[in-house]
Amino acid sequence: MFDPVLEESFVGESVVIQHVKKLITQVARSNANVLILGESGTGKEVVANCLHKLSKRAEMPYVPVNCGAIPKDLLESELFGHEKGAFTGALTQRKGRFELAQGGTLFLDEIGDMPLSMQVKILRVLQERIFERVGGNKSIQADVRIIAATHRELEDEVKDGRFREDLYYRLNVFPIEIPPLRDRADDIPLLFNVLNRNMQQDMDLSVQITQEAMASIMQHQWPGNVRELSNLVERLGIIFPDEPVSWDELPEKYQYDISHLSELPELNPGTKSATDSEPGDLNQQQIEGSELDRDIENSPETVSENNSDRQVNTLPEHDFDLKEHMANLEYSLIQQALQASDGVVAHAAKRLNMRRTTLVEKLRKYEQMFS
Repeated sequence: MFDPVLEESFVGESVVIQHVKKLITQVARSNANVLILGESGTGKEVVANCLHKLSKRAEMPYVPVNCGAIPKDLLESELFGHEKGAFTGALTQRKGRFELAQGGTLFLDEIGDMPLSMQVKILRVLQERIFERVGGNKSIQADVRIIAATHRELEDEVKDGRFREDLYYRLNVFPIEIPPLRDRADDIPLLFNVLNRNMQQDMDLSVQITQEAMASIMQHQWPGNVRELSNLVERLGIIFPDEPVSWDELPEKYQYDISHLSELPELNPGTKSATDSEPGDLNQQQIEGSELDRDIENSPETVSENNSDRQVNTLPEHDFDLKEHMANLEYSLIQQALQASDGVVAHAAKRLNMRRTTLVEKLRKYEQMFS
């Protein structure tokens, strides 16, 4: 199991995301420079935030700066600050991002867009841990941890002379590559659910989606990654508030052929199958209850040696709470499965003959119950 901060912030249970979470956990409490790589919209800033929250500097400032969004002639002042009168318009002394982040973490987003002239100055700070404000001559200690991110292939940028090789190796102490959403399609139902829940909290909008529609969007290549999925959830929430969205109601570019699929994806709570409201069908709570019953029945503490005999051996005489006993038993078995699976939820779910998303929901429920 990973830290709750990481599980809540960086959503995903696929194998590739489990690997990323492991890397984050390994490097978070060190002061090593981290270089986060990945396409736009994959969640690089989320990872940087998690690294800070899990670090020894968590109580100190976390200061992000987008190197590609600041004009070249203002970037030095933004990073290092300036003295009064250093240039036209510098009416007062101003602290830069390095000073604001003292003792904490400075996140240099899109560092691949930084001009070469600034790369030299960043390299000096990393090497000597000092800097001066623009227009000043007083050296200031830089007690900051550097986390950088880029969507560019920095090795190619180095070969083409657009990025300094010495700075690249200074930053690339511990690289973390975030996979694109198309490489972790199994996480889409879970992400959809979380994005929908956030939209409900922020905008009082909610959307449901059929299994057919979910199967279709899982085939999309997602060039905008999680950011694109977030936009789709918001768009559907505005057009179809609290209504189940079917395949033919999706925007055309998300309508893929699903006739070849032998199995439709499981929907997380907050999404809905087209048949969920029909009489006689089980709702999600009933399904989870039936899985709970099956898990309890097959557990070694409640089944006799003969698998065909499913009677409990001994019923306590007094003060027996069946619901509490079943919850404790299931939680214990889940924890054992997670330990045996090195904390990988997908493997634990397979061990328990349970759907991964069902196991995630059970874990959340029991963590609230037993915390």
